[in-house]
Amino acid sequence: MTLGLPNGVSACLFDLDGVLTSTAVLHRQAWRRTFDDFLLPRGETGFTEADYVQHVDGRPRYDGVRTFLASRGITLPEGSPDDPPDLDTVHGVGNRKNALLDEIIRTEGISPYPGSVRYVQAAQREGLAIAVVTSSANAEKVLDAADLSKYVQARVDGLVIVRDGLRGKPAPDSFLAGARALGVAPARAAVFEDALAGVAAGRAGGFGYVVGVDRAGQADALKANGADVVVEDLAELL
Repeated sequence: MTLGLPNGVSACLFDLDGVLTSTAVLHRQAWRRTFDDFLLPRGETGFTEADYVQHVDGRPRYDGVRTFLASRGITLPEGSPDDPPDLDTVHGVGNRKNALLDEIIRTEGISPYPGSVRYVQAAQREGLAIAVVTSSANAEKVLDAADLSKYVQARVDGLVIVRDGLRGKPAPDSFLAGARALGVAPARAAVFEDALAGVAAGRAGGFGYVVGVDRAGQADALKANGADVVVEDLAELL
């Protein structure tokens, strides 16, 4: 095995937030503030960590809004992508989350996980193709800020998902698009994910190996959703 991956794997498809960078924590903060601002004035219970994991984590932004609100029995008009952040539509709520995330990133900055940087560098040295596959529409900005863009040969992000009409995770569409962009068959690519929806997408797509990255104490759930192996840090695979 090379880099902890089975023989025959020639490409790595990395999720971004929570796998390469610590921005998953920032996403959690932005989602919590967004939904608490929406829920609490209505007398609803606030947004929880379980809500994030089950309904939002790994999904495209507007899918996360729809899925979470459906879990609370709340239906909003769809609206349109240019809805202002204070409008109570699916797109308005999603845009509020994005505005809050931008504010948090400006305030707190972005740091890649050192173990992930070491792993990506090792993958590049070994000649493995590298793509980032993320539901985030902020991927280019985050990769640049974390100084990771130089390692990435293809990027499938939230903007591409919308542009190409791809289904979001847990559907495998975005990972399959990443493999196509690198010119490799799914069976020759490894998926690296910290979200339950993401490992489920890797399994559904028939990828050669699915690595679950446990940043939130959910190793058993990652395995149950399709991870072949679970690590707390990618450096464990080196």
